[in-house]
Amino acid sequence: MKKSSLWLSAAGALVVAAVLAGCGTTTYFAGRPLPPSGLINRVLVAVQNPGAFTKGALEIVDGYYDIRFSHDGRIPGFSISGYSGALPVTIQNMPEELTGAVYGSGDGSLTLINYAKESTNGAQSGLNGTSSAVFVTRSQSFAFAASQASHVFSVVDKSSNSSLALSLPGVYRVSVNPGGSVAVAFVQNSNFIYYVRKLSARETTLYSGGPSTWPKAAVDCEPLNAPAWCLLQVQSPDKVDQYGIPYGAPLAFDRPIKAVFSNDGGTAYVLNCGPECGGTTASVAQLPTGPMVFQIGQQSGKFPRTGTVPTLPISGGSTNALVSGSTMYVVGQQLQPDGLFTGFLTLVDLNAFTAGSPISISDGAPGAPSRILMADDNTMWIGMTKCTNGERYAKGLPYGCLTMFNTSTNSVTLLEPYQGDLTGIANVEGLHKIYVAQGGQVHIYRTTDGNELNNQYVTVTGTAYDVAYMDAKSDANNTVY
Repeated sequence: MKKSSLWLSAAGALVVAAVLAGCGTTTYFAGRPLPPSGLINRVLVAVQNPGAFTKGALEIVDGYYDIRFSHDGRIPGFSISGYSGALPVTIQNMPEELTGAVYGSGDGSLTLINYAKESTNGAQSGLNGTSSAVFVTRSQSFAFAASQASHVFSVVDKSSNSSLALSLPGVYRVSVNPGGSVAVAFVQNSNFIYYVRKLSARETTLYSGGPSTWPKAAVDCEPLNAPAWCLLQVQSPDKVDQYGIPYGAPLAFDRPIKAVFSNDGGTAYVLNCGPECGGTTASVAQLPTGPMVFQIGQQSGKFPRTGTVPTLPISGGSTNALVSGSTMYVVGQQLQPDGLFTGFLTLVDLNAFTAGSPISISDGAPGAPSRILMADDNTMWIGMTKCTNGERYAKGLPYGCLTMFNTSTNSVTLLEPYQGDLTGIANVEGLHKIYVAQGGQVHIYRTTDGNELNNQYVTVTGTAYDVAYMDAKSDANNTVY
């Protein structure tokens, strides 16, 4: 953008601000208060090692003008005050609640961010060391974490001011539904999945005698002498129960890695990683969420009987997905004859539960986390890590870690040149652009044609690892769920 255009736009913004001030309003839309920065199109950037004495920072960029400073040049930069987490890696974006949750891998901190005040609300206590995956519910009443190094699934229950460590060796992923009523845990190199349940007073009494008094599917109930929560295995869809007794039914789970949820919240679509994670067949399995609701007395229904769990093979790979209407977009890596993997996108019709032909996209590391987000102009953006490990790079074909997919035409634009791992995406709604954290820096792309915009005034000192649009209309603008 030319400087003259920038200052003209800034002048227009000042006029609007003056009018708003004259009207006495302190909100900008949906009743949200005008933040201290005065910005209304804020992109939050998680920055690692921004200085010699700081391991992490949360900086704010003006997503309208694509600048880090105020439009009049008087304020050199904006940031979240009070943040001190080390090596921030994910931003769970909850703009409807004016809240974000930032996880720091360097110190295991989960810090809640107040979007209205642009300051921290303090770190979440009760987690057990570092976490390989962590989520807080939108109500902020519960937090769940896969603490792989500690071999426990952590539950923080603010409603009872308690935190628990449920034993689950190898746990490394957790999925929480957007409504914050179901939490599912996944164990590395396993064909089982697990869920947590809060216990009633009657159940606490019944299960207080130790493992012999627990439900058959329970793998741990804590505290041991007066359990408040149990961790249970979703046992019926698999070949054997937790004791190794065979059911004699077809296998429903094959290295499950994540769950995404239907729009009505009634179905959990379990993504079976298959060959990417050392298994056999990539697929999507359907489970009802009713039996897994963790709140007391709100569970409903039962799991399907053994052998009746609907399972759909996904030849292109199944490690991440996004549900939009009646379509689920499934992303994964497909094993090639030479032993390398290459990226594919598969469209699943949820009404018919059928899969289309895989569509070639960017390669990535098998089983590694990826990012998916819808944006303007009927586009969906898919980001990968370690895309130099794939078939494209090995064969000397065009490659990059970011793909733009047009959901209207089903056309793919592979964005080049390679600029490093893609670790974060933010949709700046209505402005026809996305922000990404790519190769440790902030980049901007147009949603109309995929071209990159000038990022001169949004680059950060340190390593940009994640981005989030703080002023999004809904929590759906979030690549972490």
